[in-house]
Amino acid sequence: MEKINKNIVAISTAIGNGGISIIRMSGPDVRNIANKVFFTKKISVLDFEPRKLYLGTFCYENIKDKCLCVYFKAPFSYTGEDMIEFQCHGGITLTNKIYESLVNLGCTPATKGEFSKIAFLNGKLSLDEAEGIIDIINAESESELKAGFDLLQGNLKKQVECLQNRLTELLAKIEVTLDYPEEDLEIETYSNISKELQKINDEIMKLLETADFGRAIKNGTRILIYGRTNAGKSSLLNSLLSYNRAIVTDIQGTTRDTIEETFEYKGFKFVLIDTAGIRKTNNLVEELGINRSKEMIKSADIILFVVDGSKELNNDDYDIINTLTDKNVILCVNKSDLKQKAKIESLPYKTIIKISTSTGENIEKLKELLYQYVISKNVNNNSNIITNTRHITALKSAFDYCNEAIKNTEQNIDLSLIAIDIKNIWLELGNITGNSDNEQIIDDIFSKFCVGK
Repeated sequence: MEKINKNIVAISTAIGNGGISIIRMSGPDVRNIANKVFFTKKISVLDFEPRKLYLGTFCYENIKDKCLCVYFKAPFSYTGEDMIEFQCHGGITLTNKIYESLVNLGCTPATKGEFSKIAFLNGKLSLDEAEGIIDIINAESESELKAGFDLLQGNLKKQVECLQNRLTELLAKIEVTLDYPEEDLEIETYSNISKELQKINDEIMKLLETADFGRAIKNGTRILIYGRTNAGKSSLLNSLLSYNRAIVTDIQGTTRDTIEETFEYKGFKFVLIDTAGIRKTNNLVEELGINRSKEMIKSADIILFVVDGSKELNNDDYDIINTLTDKNVILCVNKSDLKQKAKIESLPYKTIIKISTSTGENIEKLKELLYQYVISKNVNNNSNIITNTRHITALKSAFDYCNEAIKNTEQNIDLSLIAIDIKNIWLELGNITGNSDNEQIIDDIFSKFCVGK
């Protein structure tokens, strides 16, 4: 991909009134541009020491501000090019005027993710590391932040590059065998390739096995609060959130549509979905809500089946039980502070917890059960957790090519054909880091960035 060779500028902080705003430039001539608008009493921008903040005056036509300027010298900058950043007072008008001044002096407005794209093109950032930046910016939980930081640190990149290096060595062995047939290396080569491909295949599989845990980190665990009317579903939602989000009354059918909210517990995100109470009704609106509740079962990771422990189970409860076969259910027996009448001993659930949304009894214990469900997904305790759908797709393709290559080695298929399979594994893994020169993937990733990053 051709490198970008121009001076770009963007506002890198959120537009609004605040302490400071940052306007950044990158390109071959940014020092000369800055020298035309930023002045100190003792030194010009052209003589700035890299990575040192200088206090001075930004001055262009009628726009003036006392602010800070810092110069980052190529290649020791975020983009790998010369960069200048102005840290001015955080006002909407002032920030925009400084930005417009720099455009008037020859800078091109940066597009989404252009700074990071230049960093990638200059070898300062891999694609997966860039996605780590996106994940950090968009993180809604502590576990998302950690996963994003691990990507940004290049942990996955190191593992992928190691796999690619091992594949390159296999290709080299094939080349030697094909170039020197008189050495009679084929039998040994087939054996070595098969063993190494199996090891690589196992490592790819271990990465793929983390995807379920990664999805819980990235998207949160979807928890459906389900049960008949007036069992305490909305009260349970409010208790788990620790504030009153849903309306709670003694009137049946109060909740007629799904309510979706999130909360964080021990660094993980949980998505709570309160649903309409399940019962037979002639009310068209309520029936639509009930049908939607039933549909939500398909997408739920965990179902909190709420029953009223102070009342005997009725036909609505048993109808619900029949619809939850083979689902991941926690039976929540609500109103434990009242005399218990519900006979739950014969119900087909391993995980049963008695709670009271009125007194708060066992609400924290329920949160702990949800947390234990999430961390149980981390089956390999792998340091690299795959949270990105694009990475999963690439790994699955690499895994398929690897299996094909193993089968072909076992059948002693021509080594030149096996080399094609190995190259395909290498390319699919390279799609993760960008070490495959797939321009469409590269453009798609950086379009997800905000302007100025």
